[in-house]
Amino acid sequence: MALAEHIGVEEIYGPFVLVGETEGVGYGELAEVRDSNGTTRLGQVMLVSEEATLVQVFAGTQELVPEAARVRFLGKGLEMKLSPSILGRVLSGLGEDRDGCGPVFGGLSRDVNGMPINPMARSYPRNFIHTGISALDILSTLIRGQKLPIFSGNGLPHNRLAAQIANQSRLVGEENFAVVFAGIGVKRDDAAFFMDELFEKGRAKNIVVFLNLADDPVIERIATPRFALTVAEYLAFDMGMHVLVIMTDMTSYCEALRELGVARGEVPSRKGYPGYMYSDLASIYERAGVIHGGKGSLTQLPILTMPNDDITHPIPDLTGYITEGQIVLSRELDAKGVYPPIDVLSSLSRLMKDGIGKGYTREDHPDVASQLFASYSRVQDVRALASVVGEDELSQVDAAYMDFGKAFEECFVRQSYDEDRDIGQSLDMAWDLLKVLPKGELTRIPKEEIERRMK
Repeated sequence: MALAEHIGVEEIYGPFVLVGETEGVGYGELAEVRDSNGTTRLGQVMLVSEEATLVQVFAGTQELVPEAARVRFLGKGLEMKLSPSILGRVLSGLGEDRDGCGPVFGGLSRDVNGMPINPMARSYPRNFIHTGISALDILSTLIRGQKLPIFSGNGLPHNRLAAQIANQSRLVGEENFAVVFAGIGVKRDDAAFFMDELFEKGRAKNIVVFLNLADDPVIERIATPRFALTVAEYLAFDMGMHVLVIMTDMTSYCEALRELGVARGEVPSRKGYPGYMYSDLASIYERAGVIHGGKGSLTQLPILTMPNDDITHPIPDLTGYITEGQIVLSRELDAKGVYPPIDVLSSLSRLMKDGIGKGYTREDHPDVASQLFASYSRVQDVRALASVVGEDELSQVDAAYMDFGKAFEECFVRQSYDEDRDIGQSLDMAWDLLKVLPKGELTRIPKEEIERRMK
């Protein structure tokens, strides 16, 4: 059946085109908008009523004239072409060719909005994902099927950390591991950094990269994570791979939501963000998981920059409600030159207890992690005391905690950008650190384990 074409539109404002009466048009449907020169640009239906239909144009509405504009509705939503050859590709935020290898060819196309996973079909996430970063693997372990965000701030090295995790991550004992990397609203120099690190030095054959640049249309930022997750779902649930999805920066995504909401005249909520931002973010984050009986899995590591380092800001606040913990980067550690500047006391992986220990990592892992947390927490109290009375007035035990704190930050948390530490190596380093403290202070570890490890 031929698609009807509407000649002339009611109004054009900002990125929106208002079309008069239409029939059979649905929300989210794609449309082709053509100007008087014959140039065609893609749009998407954002509002539908009996009187009019609102179309948002991806590439903007420059040079469009209401009387001459032509709109044709395509009867389908945003779709992604899928095939095994997609591994190793670099695509735009709309899934289009960005690496010069042409479009993705395949007989399979899927709506990028995906389908929710039936809760009864989900398996509980287990099995840790190795990142090679001690502060993550030991203290805030990433579990297969988990969604664990990284809360960063402007100027902190979250891009380096994202590239390092993308290059080093693997599921121990499994070869079919892949990474889907989505850059949302990234600057061109950051995009060049990602391309260099992920392809020149990384796992080029087992990665798919989506790059939405800062000067690309705003609406493309809304689509980018959905295209990335559609590819990840295909690799995980159709091809049986274990997929880690890294998305940076989700703050750019939320800013795009706010910008489009204002342009549509929506009533704003907290700090001007739309009231539906929670459910919108949930529609992205909840696409992670492990399906019962399936061979693959989908794990998410979204990265966001907290405006003004405010963890109560709506973006990190709502993200924290939906996801299973958070990794927080510290500006104080970054100022000391510590990389990666992970604030271990503010970080949390709610699922780590079920993916570490005997059968997963090493039997002593849970006790060592608990002792490191407790000891480093005590360090903060001792440092506060030392700032008042001076280090010379500290007791022998408190002085040991001061030494432990320095060694913990300089030797355990700090590691070089290209250093990939095995889980056993990180645990052995932790035991060496705990030897700085008197044995009587190691209250989280069984005595027999202390005697065995500290001979």
